[in-house]
Amino acid sequence: MPGSVDKSSVTRLSASDGLEKETLRVGFMPLTDCASIVMAAVNGFDTKYGIKIVPSKESSWASVRDKLVSGELDAAHSLYGMVYGVELGIGGPKKDMAILMGLNQNGQGITLSSQLSEADVRDGASLAALVAKQQRQYTFAQTFPTGTHAMWLYYWLASHGINPLYDVKTITVPPPLMVTNMRMGRIDGCCVGEPWNNRAIIDGIGFSVASSQDIWPDHPEKVLATTACWANRHPNTARALVAAVLEASRWIDASLANKQKTAEVIARPPYVDTDTEVIAARMLGRYQNGLGKSWDDKRHMKFFADGAVNFPYLSDGMWFMTQHKRWGLLDEHPDYLAVARRVNRIEIYRQAAEQVGASLPSSAMRDCCLIDGVRWNGSDPEGYAASFAVQAASALV
Repeated sequence: MPGSVDKSSVTRLSASDGLEKETLRVGFMPLTDCASIVMAAVNGFDTKYGIKIVPSKESSWASVRDKLVSGELDAAHSLYGMVYGVELGIGGPKKDMAILMGLNQNGQGITLSSQLSEADVRDGASLAALVAKQQRQYTFAQTFPTGTHAMWLYYWLASHGINPLYDVKTITVPPPLMVTNMRMGRIDGCCVGEPWNNRAIIDGIGFSVASSQDIWPDHPEKVLATTACWANRHPNTARALVAAVLEASRWIDASLANKQKTAEVIARPPYVDTDTEVIAARMLGRYQNGLGKSWDDKRHMKFFADGAVNFPYLSDGMWFMTQHKRWGLLDEHPDYLAVARRVNRIEIYRQAAEQVGASLPSSAMRDCCLIDGVRWNGSDPEGYAASFAVQAASALV
């Protein structure tokens, strides 16, 4: 297979060389951004570092969380905010967690039902006008209460003056079931990862109103996560796992041909289980909104970008906590920086990045600007969390 490791040239590592564990069960959800984990296994990048990744397809983010916490999974493709939710005890059972690396940036989306387009909704402003009429309650789905999709959905709605906690109803739906729920009229819109936004458009049941990169260009998305206990007990194995997934990330982003091949692989039933072209289009940045507009999105899903995608920036982890506080999921401000330093295992990542030759940033903080023009750089998380006009009533106390 193109890009696979030449086994004859690999110096195999083993437990005797310092690996604490060789066979790793790594969970994933059927989404395009599971690709680097799958390709690390399929292309043999794992064996280069003496490990064997066994991908484990999961049914929901709650299942991923529970199996990580119980130890049934060694590591998993995870929602950034879900990991912090578990760390802080607001996303299920409290457990000390570890983020080893970022898996991708961009590539999620907000899709509205075709029924809303028939009501002349085309964007956030027209949706806000419809919601304000209070003709009925509108329901929107995200994939996990503390996760990325909830935060993108809430941020986008709030940027248009819609309070996601009071003006509309929000529910949790596993990613593969979003299209079914929209088709059956149970939800008016959703925020979910690809390929499910594109699937809804191709099936003629929805239209794209925003991509996640519209909300935050080059935002953090999925991460490779494990428990703190596992990372502490298996530091060499954790480093090998990161190195293997970094190699796969670099390979995916190296060419259009590699992305096309990746789409063909992950489209198979053991992984995402949908049509290759549904995955490939948005992976390649070829977007359509379902209302007649098509464009090439230069900020489509990224897996590597010479390591810029994968570095576990402290400011990224801190941002999710500010949003958890904004929406009343946290009663008090945490010690934002201390928690991020505890969860984001920069040293493990740094060692793996040096091993594979990926660049490292000069700072663990990065400066960003979101859809509403508000800048975020991690310098004043308490002030940032309290600065939003639209938030939970409890956050104003």
